[in-house]
Amino acid sequence: MSNPRIRAFSTHLLISAGLALAILYLVFFIWHPSPLHTAVGVTKIFLMLIVIDVVLGPCLTLMVYKQGKKTLAMDLSIICALQLGALLYGLHTVADGRPAWLVFADERFQLVRANEIDGRKLGEAKIEYRSPPWMGPRWVSVLEPESADEKSNLLFESVFAGVDISQHPELYQSLSTAESAMQEAGKPLALLEKYNTREAVAAILEIYPNAGAWLPLKANQKDMVVLLKGNSGEVIAIVDAQPWN
Repeated sequence: MSNPRIRAFSTHLLISAGLALAILYLVFFIWHPSPLHTAVGVTKIFLMLIVIDVVLGPCLTLMVYKQGKKTLAMDLSIICALQLGALLYGLHTVADGRPAWLVFADERFQLVRANEIDGRKLGEAKIEYRSPPWMGPRWVSVLEPESADEKSNLLFESVFAGVDISQHPELYQSLSTAESAMQEAGKPLALLEKYNTREAVAAILEIYPNAGAWLPLKANQKDMVVLLKGNSGEVIAIVDAQPWN
């Protein structure tokens, strides 16, 4: 490869592709473990991010590169700065909308993204729930307040302000404390065939033969199903199936 312009383009492309692979792993395997990338609809944003990073940057290098050009170093620096700035902005957007908590409340699970957390009473939350996790979403449950006034306030906020009880980290507690409630709320597997094809349900149960019940998972882009082990309240997995019509 003797052409300096092609060599510069190829080098830039390889570096960009390597960076894109690292980001792909972070986004799809840590922040959005399957099938949560579908539940929150991050794929389109990520593809735009990759187009800017892998395609646009190296193509600009191919256009401006000319050996011996006086302003070459400055041109390449500007391209790299623009590419890095766009990449960081896109990555920040993805990180801000990453799944943070999978919250059991009101006989279902709610996927709460990092930018949906109500931080007004964050200081009252347990230490482990004050910051959204960076290494993937965590399972929690909600301790409903005993006070009638607090319950009324939460209901009012949910109806008129759109702030659900699942968005209040000061009410979070370990998921294990809600196992009996999850067991009672668990729906029979046969009910899945009402909202999905029999073949789709059979395929899911072939992968998870120890599933005995399920609960709905509410998400911003696509609702899914949480499988429970046997007749217990132990979570097995999240699957891409319809929990309702």
